[in-house]
Amino acid sequence: MDDVQIKLSVIWMALMLTYLLGDVLRIFSGDFAKMEDIAGWSQGMWLGIAMLMVIPILMVVLTLFLPHSANRWLTIIVAVFFFGFNLIGLPGYPSWYDKFLIVVGLGFNVLTVWLAWQWV
Repeated sequence: MDDVQIKLSVIWMALMLTYLLGDVLRIFSGDFAKMEDIAGWSQGMWLGIAMLMVIPILMVVLTLFLPHSANRWLTIIVAVFFFGFNLIGLPGYPSWYDKFLIVVGLGFNVLTVWLAWQWV
């Protein structure tokens, strides 16, 4: 196994934990969405959220098992997607801790793309 694969997998884990930490802090601080705001969401919407948030978890595993070329490009594409997704969502978070964690996540995305791009 290549050192870059291990590094990329660890960065995906760190990104996933950063997202989870933001969710936990949002719950404890009371910044989470009120139940009446999300009670009408359909099962399809919840499934979509689950599918989106499982991607970093899948990338932890796929980074270790995919062949080099597919691994490199999938890593770049997914990291760029999450960078854009989080950059667009950044203004929607009022709390400083959320903004801080999103910026940390953006840093992980940049590091991921840089490592994958340099990977030969």
